[in-house]
Amino acid sequence: MTSNAIEIKGLKKTYTGRGGAPDKVALKGIDLEIPRGSMFGLLGPNGAGKSTTINILAGLVNKTAGSAKIWGFDIDSNPRNARANIGIVPQELMFDAFFTPREMLEMQAGMYGVPKSARRTDELLKAVHLYDQADAYSRTLSGGMKRRLLVAKALVHNPPVLVLDEPTAGVDIELRQQLWDYVRDLNARGTTIVLTTHYLEEAEELCDTIAIINHGDVVCSEPTEQLLKRIDEKEIIIQVSETLETVPNELAGFKSALKAGNHLSVQINQTDANVGMVLAAVQKAGLTIKDISTNETDLEDIFLQLTSEPTRTEDTAA
Repeated sequence: MTSNAIEIKGLKKTYTGRGGAPDKVALKGIDLEIPRGSMFGLLGPNGAGKSTTINILAGLVNKTAGSAKIWGFDIDSNPRNARANIGIVPQELMFDAFFTPREMLEMQAGMYGVPKSARRTDELLKAVHLYDQADAYSRTLSGGMKRRLLVAKALVHNPPVLVLDEPTAGVDIELRQQLWDYVRDLNARGTTIVLTTHYLEEAEELCDTIAIINHGDVVCSEPTEQLLKRIDEKEIIIQVSETLETVPNELAGFKSALKAGNHLSVQINQTDANVGMVLAAVQKAGLTIKDISTNETDLEDIFLQLTSEPTRTEDTAA
């Protein structure tokens, strides 16, 4: 039995152009391995290919080439078992306005063949804080409530893999925290979580492994801690008492800039330099230090670096 929840090899998708329009290459042959039990972040700009990848796994989009397995089951040769082992929380809020949350979960469970005795409708409604609205029409629910209901709907068949496509988009901070507390608990109990999000700080905090997709290619896939070490730079901001017009000559050996008259910004490579060297140079310049602060590398820095490289002119669909 494979140790990966999802295995993708050489996955390609090309959307055929219509009316003389050129074809759209969404995926160029990506490889991904998502370990069982992980909290895996799938990041990328709009149009990078994230949603195409998820929709192929969900059986909503036909791939052009390559293979994909979910919990060891190939999506082509064993589609029924593959889909039984994954729950998808889509980006779009799709509801029948005249069904209640309870009815929606019961119907979804029936579609997956879950016997009535094994259904967890009330348990799931309580878990996503919707038990009080169990019998209200879904059209009366707020956007945040609908988002949480989609999570419950994806879990009715108790899948070992849960994919959340931009699940906290448009959700307020309190509801977002409630949702992530529940997702963390699911992961702690063994559920593999695959997350796409535009909130980079969210991915940095939650995910143990992150892959970044850009223009249909996987540009990196590695543990979050290792990814954050890719940029070994730190910004030091030094406020001095004196008003400066230029950067002192003593800092010429550093990548430095003057901000707001008395703030010096110095970028250092932590492998080759340290804060002490910078402070020594400032003191040598005869300046009085009033305050010091630092900005560490974060996921946004790495994301921008990896996705802002020039690419070929082939455009992609998301």
